[in-house]
Amino acid sequence: MNNEKKGFDWSLLMGAAFLMATSSIGPGFLTQTTVFTKTLMASFGFVILLSIILDIGAQLNVWRIIGVSGKRGQDIANMVLPGLGYFVALLIVIGGLVFNIGNVAGAGLGFNVIFGISPIAGACISALIAISIFLIKEAGKVMDKFTQAAGFVMIILTVYVAVSSQPPVGEAITKTFVPDTIDMMAIITLVGGTVGGYITFSGGHRLIDAGVCGQEALPQITRSSVTGVCVTGIMRVVLFLATLGVLAAGNTLDMANPPASVFKLAAGDVGYKIFGIVMWAAAISSVIGAAYTSVSFLRSFSSFLDKNYRMAVIGFIIFSAFVFAVVGQPVKILVLAGALNGLILPITLGVMLLAAYNKKIIGDYKHPKWMTVFGIIVVILTAYMGLMTLTTQLPKLLA
Repeated sequence: MNNEKKGFDWSLLMGAAFLMATSSIGPGFLTQTTVFTKTLMASFGFVILLSIILDIGAQLNVWRIIGVSGKRGQDIANMVLPGLGYFVALLIVIGGLVFNIGNVAGAGLGFNVIFGISPIAGACISALIAISIFLIKEAGKVMDKFTQAAGFVMIILTVYVAVSSQPPVGEAITKTFVPDTIDMMAIITLVGGTVGGYITFSGGHRLIDAGVCGQEALPQITRSSVTGVCVTGIMRVVLFLATLGVLAAGNTLDMANPPASVFKLAAGDVGYKIFGIVMWAAAISSVIGAAYTSVSFLRSFSSFLDKNYRMAVIGFIIFSAFVFAVVGQPVKILVLAGALNGLILPITLGVMLLAAYNKKIIGDYKHPKWMTVFGIIVVILTAYMGLMTLTTQLPKLLA
């Protein structure tokens, strides 16, 4: 998939944006959004707005440095500090693998809701669908189209549910700018869930593999980067409104599966089936994104992996499905991986900010100061979140 297309094909740029967006919109995204809406009600709109601004700041930094240098994240990290790239790659691959088990589980649950088959059977079928994409010679182009289709399907169906729930839009708009309460942990959690771990690198690495790099490509890279964050923001807003409408009507969410109850309460049995489709689309696109990006962090370290890249991605997906089929969803490991994932973004973004002023990496490129300031803010916030998560969750895991 190296250099499969030079130049700035708009469909390729959209593909990179949607790969990043659908990588972030997984089973956790759906649950996280509904739970925070239940807690903050209309004031959650402010959390979404501020997190989108911070997401853009983080992602612009990462994608522009990757794009200008023409190097993947791990290679840049090794140039900043020898050996750091190996550490970053290890964190991302382990985190991506564990979360992918959860993504496969989510795909199985989606098929269970749609067709009534067992989650394990649904997970195995979903894994085969994801694998089939990477068996195709032009896997990159097929992946681009698949993630775009999944993104549009999720948004359109969730819009239908949001309209059915009749949310108090006026109140939501007001509280977005004048919230009753400001939940900093919610803001930081959303930022980590949108551009944390492997996610922010997914689209950037996709553009590198397609040969879209160099200073002349910066306008297109910037547009693709912002588009990816905006797609996740649109999905988050629509799901927020759907949940707010259900709660404003006096309904109570089933906390065993909050997003499923939102869809069912808003649109009945049809809504529940729609939830299955949205869950499956969110999960399967996240399976693809996690596998693609995690393996991309290993390509620089092995010529064998670089030459057999698609087979490595397939192996990654098969292993994720195998673990879920044999032992189920490892909840404790997922919690620990979540804590580690919270620490990945400040490390990787911090590395990118250092790289932005290293002429051996970026040449004569001048990185905008406002982007650096944005990046520093996100590094501090997400580092705090990661440390707090580790200190609160590790004792529970070890108990």
